[in-house]
Amino acid sequence: MEQKKFDYNSFIGMILLGGILLWWMNSNKEEILSEETTTEIVAPNSKETDDSFATAKPVFESDSLKAAALQNKLGAFAYSAIQGTPGVRVIENDLLKLTIDNKGGQIIEALIKNYKTYDSLPLYMIKDNNASFNINFGTTDNRILNTKDLFFIPTLSKSNGNDVLSMKLKVSDTQFLEYRYEMKPNEYMVDFSIRSQGLSSVINGSNAIQLDWSLKGFRHEKSLRTENTMYSWYYYKTEGEVDYMRPGNTEVVNSLDWVAYKQHFFMSNLLTDTPFKNATVTSTDLVEDEKIDTVFTKNYELKAPLTLTGGEFNYNMKWFYGPSDYNLLTTYEETDLDETADLGWGIFGFLNRTVFYPVFNLLKGFLGNYGLIIILMTIVVRILMSPLVYKSYVSSAKMKVIRPELTAVNEKFPGKENAMKRQQETMAIQRKAGVSMLSGCIPALLQMPIFFALFKFFPTNLDLRQKGFLWAPDLSSYDTIFTLPFDIPFYGNHVSLFPILASVAIFFYMKMNQSQQANMQAPAQEGMPDMQKMMKYMIYFSPIMMLFFFNNYASSLSLYYFISNLLTIVIMLVIKNYVIDEDKIHAQIEENKKRPEKKKSKFRERIDIAMKQAQEQQAQQKRKK
Repeated sequence: MEQKKFDYNSFIGMILLGGILLWWMNSNKEEILSEETTTEIVAPNSKETDDSFATAKPVFESDSLKAAALQNKLGAFAYSAIQGTPGVRVIENDLLKLTIDNKGGQIIEALIKNYKTYDSLPLYMIKDNNASFNINFGTTDNRILNTKDLFFIPTLSKSNGNDVLSMKLKVSDTQFLEYRYEMKPNEYMVDFSIRSQGLSSVINGSNAIQLDWSLKGFRHEKSLRTENTMYSWYYYKTEGEVDYMRPGNTEVVNSLDWVAYKQHFFMSNLLTDTPFKNATVTSTDLVEDEKIDTVFTKNYELKAPLTLTGGEFNYNMKWFYGPSDYNLLTTYEETDLDETADLGWGIFGFLNRTVFYPVFNLLKGFLGNYGLIIILMTIVVRILMSPLVYKSYVSSAKMKVIRPELTAVNEKFPGKENAMKRQQETMAIQRKAGVSMLSGCIPALLQMPIFFALFKFFPTNLDLRQKGFLWAPDLSSYDTIFTLPFDIPFYGNHVSLFPILASVAIFFYMKMNQSQQANMQAPAQEGMPDMQKMMKYMIYFSPIMMLFFFNNYASSLSLYYFISNLLTIVIMLVIKNYVIDEDKIHAQIEENKKRPEKKKSKFRERIDIAMKQAQEQQAQQKRKK
């Protein structure tokens, strides 16, 4: 049998064939790796990727793997994550525009139309993630979830002319948590409800369920200091009473009906038909340096526990994003929202609500110039107060007539040891002449509530916001005629003209009033302070204090005090020169002296007895010495 020889040609052919096979396999592997690399780059840029669940996202080769991962992460709520998509929905009317995000179902923009910021920009209450609305809850499969991280499925519709936006966080087609927004035409108030269906077996009612709403208030007004420190407050209504909280505080309140995040002329409110129990409210001042912290004023927070009804959510609420206008807020009956208008407490608020707002509303129905309205309103107030000015002047004239007799009493009973006797004789002269020291003080005291009421009325009146008069472009803020290159403590870095005019007017008013006050004061007694010298200092101190205080305040208030003091000066001159007859008053006093003295009241008798006892004790102490 012939033996086969080794075939070199076949061996070389096999090596070449193997090399070609290896080259083909390696080349195909590079293409597969290239395709996989491309998939990893594209996947993170996909619009359907949920960036809230992980920082490094797995790459899913199929929808089934993605669904499994979401199921593992979210449990039953994976359904909404799969069905939901990023996006926003808008509901608006002629007054308000709300933008609601599919993610979280919450308002991400709230634009108040028809108003601008101090620098002429659109006025947003919510924008650029300055607010957050979230419900934190547990599930029956031991997961803790936040609605702000989950996708809601939106449905926009119409109902009786109202825009209705339903945002559903679905577990299935028939099981969901729903946020329902309903906006009416020409309304700042938006109906809002939180309801659920078929979630009693999904949500763990034994775990705490908490609603969190926070907002960082944007600066809207020219004067950051005034807006932030004087008119931005956290208001809330608890147990039927409206209260407010100063910044830097946290309080736990029960039976909470609503909260209001107030920012001078505008506010954000959440109202609930079912009061929150043991809610936590917090206010934080965000302005540490007015030159640096110029965007936000305060941070407002609400943390309120929610309770389930039959294992389901069932809350009817309302959102309010709009102006804190007293005239508007009074239309929301049985809410007490009008108390956030900050008209002052007690008699000051009463005067603003029952007198000054009705008068102002009446005048603005005839005039469109708000500077003229303020002037006319000032004239009305001063005319109404003129009887008090007249009463004060009459008392001053009477005191002037009997002043020589009072001086004679001081000379007759000199020294500290005769102080009681001197006081008794002084009061006897006043009583016989029919003159009372209180008759001059009471008119001045009666004018004080009006002063403080208007101190609240003008700076909080929305109608004056961004309304100009003469050189002042905004009567709700300070006017500026010159900007200083430096800051003066308690004054600022600008010069306002209206406060200067008001200070000059009050100087001349006090100068004219000095003689009247001198007549009202009895002659200085030994050992007692000289009130006339104090009044001389006050003539110069009061205008300077007013100038510093009002330089950063509303120009409408300075305008009012300027016109008011001018009118008071005119009224004083008229009364002094054309109304009061000192000779007639002197004759009346002399006639009063001739009349038999009236029977003393019990109060007068007690005072006389007390003064007599004090005089006897003083005499005994003198004899012991």
